[in-house]
Amino acid sequence: MDLDDRIAITDLISMHGHLVDAGEPPDRLFTPDVRYDVSDLGGGVIVGTTALWEAGLTLGDGNPVGHHITNIVLTEVGQDEVAGLSKAIGIMADGSCASLTYKDVVVRTPAGWRISHRQVIPRRRPLGR
Repeated sequence: MDLDDRIAITDLISMHGHLVDAGEPPDRLFTPDVRYDVSDLGGGVIVGTTALWEAGLTLGDGNPVGHHITNIVLTEVGQDEVAGLSKAIGIMADGSCASLTYKDVVVRTPAGWRISHRQVIPRRRPLGR
């Protein structure tokens, strides 16, 4: 992973909140067969950008109004695969918020870097408990 790759992947992960909060389709971020794991939030594993888009529409006003991503750490796994670890803060319409961790698998595709797997892990207790 060279510097250009690192910047492109960091930008990709950072764009998540901007695109999702604007109601944009997820295909600029994810592979068509993405596995989006929200099991720890009670939603199971959503497979594919179409299903991910439909899940967001179904959730409607239950979606956060703000997705804020920070503390992005990238680890090269192979020539065309990178593990991403980042923190996220979700802000709801009523002002409540949640702290999350995103574990991503990011792969190089003909369209550029895309997230092929994301696990969303809520932080409910301090100090890793």
